[in-house]
Amino acid sequence: MLRFCGVCVCLMGGVSWLLAAEPQQTVRQRVPHYQEHLDLSYYLDQQVQKQPIKTEADWKIRRNHILANMQTVMGEVPRPENPVPLEMKVLEETVVGTTKRLKISYHTDDLQQRVHAYLFIPHSASKQHPAPAVLCLHQTNSAIGKEEPAGIKGLPNLKYALELGERGYVTLAPDYPSFGEYPYDFKTHPEYRSGTMKAIYDNMRSIDLLQSLDYVNGDKIGCVGHSLGGHNTMFTAAFDPRIKALVSSCGFTRVHKYYGGKLKGWTSDRYMPLINSEYQNNPDLVPFDFTEIVASFAPRAFLACSPISDSNFEVSGVKDVLQIARPVYELAGKADNLQAVYPEAGHDFPPATRETAYQFFDQHLKK
Repeated sequence: MLRFCGVCVCLMGGVSWLLAAEPQQTVRQRVPHYQEHLDLSYYLDQQVQKQPIKTEADWKIRRNHILANMQTVMGEVPRPENPVPLEMKVLEETVVGTTKRLKISYHTDDLQQRVHAYLFIPHSASKQHPAPAVLCLHQTNSAIGKEEPAGIKGLPNLKYALELGERGYVTLAPDYPSFGEYPYDFKTHPEYRSGTMKAIYDNMRSIDLLQSLDYVNGDKIGCVGHSLGGHNTMFTAAFDPRIKALVSSCGFTRVHKYYGGKLKGWTSDRYMPLINSEYQNNPDLVPFDFTEIVASFAPRAFLACSPISDSNFEVSGVKDVLQIARPVYELAGKADNLQAVYPEAGHDFPPATRETAYQFFDQHLKK
């Protein structure tokens, strides 16, 4: 048995909770409710009784419940039998250092709408020598969106799509819905309960696109993001196991430590409005926490980059999350896959921290 913070910890295994298009109150009643998001040592059985997690099969049961509770807030993950064709178009082509930068567009869920993105292709990538790929998600920057990770505009510390491309990765930097060149009215799309889920599905389709490229190794996919991109990376990875390694810079803290539990910043149409309308902006009522989200990645590789002076995502809450999730990684036999760095910085992704992140990808995607 594993122990942490005075409780036994274990892992889980195989109940699927089907969330149909039904009233929100009904969905909440069907999903097991966990009052303790800091205790990952048990799962709730069909009689809603606590059962200790002793095996990975046990953990999978709790993990399924975590994903189900996330979907009560975010909405269901779309799983269409026949996804909309991507129909990628190349709009521009530019040589940048050791890479070719393509500006592209593609469909995700609507033939009348295209996502715009920058695609970096290192000169070394080919059909004979496919490269690993990294999906690069931008921060909250409405005007430029994808141009910041592409190194075209914005902060030089956030040009990770360009830098990873120069390091030998195929990288894709798309716009988040309503940012950059992606006009989107969330109120006219009731099929998505949240902007967060719309972004998750777009990201999943972006991974479809990467895997469709013959110069990409489709089994070696990573994801990285800063701030909005940091938690967008995490939310996507929770639902998409094709992401084998992920890095979140300034992307999360415990819900109760986000601005002292003031959750208004999570509640716009772009993110999760039900946190306001259904959960009264009360961290005690939100049915998931980042402790559970990080544990859901196990055994996949996760690096948290959390500056000690980040004013958005309080660093002690990050350390809480890593401590509570670690026994899940230990149960999976992959404790070293859960890593964190705490640079002396504010809400930023400094050069030395980015280098640590890039080496992390090298370790998990290039070997």
